[in-house]
Amino acid sequence: MKDALFRPEKKIFLTHSASVVGKLEKEGPLGEHFDFAFDDILNSQKTWESAETEAVRLSFDLLMKKSGIGREEIGAIFAGDLMNQCTSESAGMAESGIAYFGLYGACSTYAEGAILAACAIEAGLCDNAIFSASSHFATAERQYRTPLEYGSQRTPTAQCTVTGVSSSLLSRTLPGKVRIKECLPGRIVRSGVKDPTNMGAAMAPAAADTLKRYFSLTSLSPADFDLIATGDLGSEGNALARELLEAEGYKTDARFTDCGMLIFDPKKQDVHCGGSGCGCSAAVTGAYLKKLIEQGVLKNVLLVGTGALMSPLSVMQKNDIPGVAHLVRLTREENEN
Repeated sequence: MKDALFRPEKKIFLTHSASVVGKLEKEGPLGEHFDFAFDDILNSQKTWESAETEAVRLSFDLLMKKSGIGREEIGAIFAGDLMNQCTSESAGMAESGIAYFGLYGACSTYAEGAILAACAIEAGLCDNAIFSASSHFATAERQYRTPLEYGSQRTPTAQCTVTGVSSSLLSRTLPGKVRIKECLPGRIVRSGVKDPTNMGAAMAPAAADTLKRYFSLTSLSPADFDLIATGDLGSEGNALARELLEAEGYKTDARFTDCGMLIFDPKKQDVHCGGSGCGCSAAVTGAYLKKLIEQGVLKNVLLVGTGALMSPLSVMQKNDIPGVAHLVRLTREENEN
C-alpha cells in the first residue's frame, strides 16, 4: 500500500448485495431496484431503533440466500450505523455466528467496510467477507437533531436521512463482474463547519481532498470514469466539492454525482438537499450502481463514501464537524473468475 493507495493483487469481487429500505425510498427514482421495502417507519416494530435492527437482520438473511453459501464460509462482517455504539448493526447481526467488526464512519461506513473487507481477503485471512451499513430517518433525527415529535422546521441545506440498509459480499472465490480495483482510505479534514443541518458543507472538503490525492497518485482525471458518486454530500455538498476540484484544475460534469441526489426526487419528495445516512450510499451502490456495472452500462466507477464525524456530544458542545472520505474504485470484469 503505497501512499495509502491499495491495489489488491487478488481478484476480489462484489458478488452479491441485499438492500432493504423504507417507504419514502421505495417511492423514489430507484425504488424498483431495492430487494424489500417496509410500508411504515416502524417496520412493524415497537420502536424506530428496533425497526432499523430488523431491517439489518432481513438484509443479512436476504444476502445469504442470494449468495448460496453457508455462514461458515464467511470470514468476517464489517458493519456500522449512525446510532450510538453501532446499535442496529450489532443487534441485527447478533445471530449470524460470524466474526464481527463494528465500524463508525458516518455516511462513509459502507465504503470503509468495503476497504477493510478487501484488505482482509487480500491478506489471506478469509475468502469471503460481508460489509454492511444502515440508517433510519427517525433514529438519526432523535439522536443528532430534534425528535420528530418536536416538529422543527428543516433548513434549506438539510438532508433527509435514508431509511435503509445494504449488506454486500466480497469474494475471491465466487464468480462476479464487479471488481474492487483500487481503494484510497480518507484522512480527516476539518473545515470549521459546526452546523449539523449542513453536513454537505462539512464533508465536501474531505471528498475533494481524497479525489485530488487519488488523481495525483494515479495520473487519472474525472474524465477517465463513467461515474464518480460521492455519498452523501447532497446537492449542496456536491456543488461545493465540484467547486473545490475545479479550483485545482479538475473539470467535472454530470458524471460527478452523489448517492444522496440519486435516491430521491427533489421535485416530488420533500428532501431538501437530498439523502444522507449510512444506508444511502450503501443502498444506492448495492442495489443500483452494482447492477449497472454488471450490465455493462458502467465499467469504471469511483465510489467516494463521505462521513461527517460528529457525535451527539460534539453537536451539543458546538464543536466543528470533521469530515472523511473513503474511495473505492469499481470496475467491470469482462471475464468472470
